[in-house]
Amino acid sequence: MKEQKTNVMRLLEQKKVSYTPHEYPHGDDAVDGVSVAKLCGQEPGQVFKTLVARGASKAIYVFDVPVTGELDLKKAAKAAGEKSIAMIHVSEINALTGYVRGGCSPIGMKKQYKTFIDKSALNYPTMMVSAGKIGYQVELAPEDLAKLTRANFAELVSEND
Repeated sequence: MKEQKTNVMRLLEQKKVSYTPHEYPHGDDAVDGVSVAKLCGQEPGQVFKTLVARGASKAIYVFDVPVTGELDLKKAAKAAGEKSIAMIHVSEINALTGYVRGGCSPIGMKKQYKTFIDKSALNYPTMMVSAGKIGYQVELAPEDLAKLTRANFAELVSEND
């Protein structure tokens, strides 16, 4: 069976960024991140979910946090230099990013939004993010992801996680 390539994978190849593709079994619905980590044989702290939020200024921001953690909205607002941050409504995901819930990748969104990656990513040689489609992930160096998405590393996760 031929490996399916997503637009994220094509973009990484075009930019000559080295990555490892991962595919996991799934239905039509999003699979929770800890299950994705298990299915891909990865440490859950290495697998990141991509969250999209709106600042008080109405600007859109992208946050990548470990699947085991929760985005701390106060820390996210501080990182983004906003008074406050709120998650966007699920119904807005596709219109803003071009992706569906559970298949949202920080790579190749419709627009280049200001992006932040939780600094815990730097504890690992590689991290995994969605490849832009449910059932597909890409594993790459945190620094490569940051360079490609022009992201900053910041403390984004709630303390109790």
